[in-house]
Amino acid sequence: MPNKGDVAWIITATLLVIMMSIPGLALFYGGLVRSKNMLSVLMQVFVTFSLIVVLWCIYGYSLAFTEGNSFIGGLDRLFMKGLFDPATGTFAMGATFSKGVYIPELLFMAFQATFAAITCGLIVGAFAERIKFSAMLLFMALWFTFSYTPIAHMVWFWMGPDAYASKEVADAMTAKAGLIWQWGALDFAGGTVVHINAAVAGLVGAYVIGKRTGYGKESMAPHSLTLTMVGASLLWVGWFGFNAGSALEAGNSAVLAFMNTFSATAAAVLAWCLGEALMRGKASMLGAASGAVAGLVAITPACGNVGLMGAILIGFIAGFACLWGVNGLKRMLGADDSLDVFGVHGVGGIVGALLTGVFNNQAMGGPGLVGDWVTASVTSVGVVDQVWIQLKAVLLTVVWSGVVSLIAYKIVDMVIGLRVTEEEEREGLDISSHGETAYNR
Repeated sequence: MPNKGDVAWIITATLLVIMMSIPGLALFYGGLVRSKNMLSVLMQVFVTFSLIVVLWCIYGYSLAFTEGNSFIGGLDRLFMKGLFDPATGTFAMGATFSKGVYIPELLFMAFQATFAAITCGLIVGAFAERIKFSAMLLFMALWFTFSYTPIAHMVWFWMGPDAYASKEVADAMTAKAGLIWQWGALDFAGGTVVHINAAVAGLVGAYVIGKRTGYGKESMAPHSLTLTMVGASLLWVGWFGFNAGSALEAGNSAVLAFMNTFSATAAAVLAWCLGEALMRGKASMLGAASGAVAGLVAITPACGNVGLMGAILIGFIAGFACLWGVNGLKRMLGADDSLDVFGVHGVGGIVGALLTGVFNNQAMGGPGLVGDWVTASVTSVGVVDQVWIQLKAVLLTVVWSGVVSLIAYKIVDMVIGLRVTEEEEREGLDISSHGETAYNR
């Protein structure tokens, strides 16, 4: 039987992640673009979210979370087959991390659908204000299929109802998991799967699609930092569902993930503001909002894997690192990453993934690795060894997403064409792509 408390929490967490995307991410991005492109960004995030949820139900979940090989799952759950039996009114069940506690697999599938959808939505910020709407949707479908689902399969693992039957059963299940899981990489809620994966896709898109017309010559300042602040606040609140929900139960690991998410984000806000004050003599609202997102990104892989002070240090380091990412690194890369997807999500995701390997160690205040599902024994891998495992996971994600993204963009460019005309871009995508405006003049 499912645990009612766990079911209630994961339903709530799923709703929180939906709120992160729509309206959270949509408003955060929308406020950062020029007013003539406000609705286009809202539309891109909103419809991308809807598209990926449908694809997830049809085949995405099956490819990500069923048994296949080290790189991709199978088709056992195609069209959500086997998740619910209408004849008996029963659900397929799966084990949580507490021995003998279960939730319906359909609920896990719904929770993970929101992760897939927001990951694709994150990419939108890198090529905002210049991509064709139809081209964006086709790219998202291709990238979701060939980058998101394989990386999710390689990193995460869904434990079936027999997970705690015996050590032999647990070992056999682990042997069928994806490659990065087998390496022993730690990614509690999606540093590699979500943030690095999406950031690389966005950066490749910024290069392939090219810079916005007038970039570096005309003002492209955000049109509403008020809306950006509202969006960032919704992201922060919703992220508790993202991170604490990834515990898959209402227990100790959820509490740890919740508090680590809370404190790391606050530390990153302070770090970004301090960095801006030192660089420019004053801190900005945009910087504070960006710092919050940087902290949220960095703590995502670590939230259930590090101790309390480790989380604050990760947030503080990420605030400074991502400030450099959207300034110094961005100039070095030379790409018009419109809303700094790589500078925040790429840099923050990499910092968080690597520091997870440091602060997970028990000597550094972390919980160590759970080595045996059946006996719940805890062992610690050395810091150097774990950081090396984390680095391998990061590099594989960067290369995989980069190659898939480049191929997908090229296919879309040949079939549809990626970019709107210069005339349409100057008019604004609200009018030229959707025939409406965000604000009445």
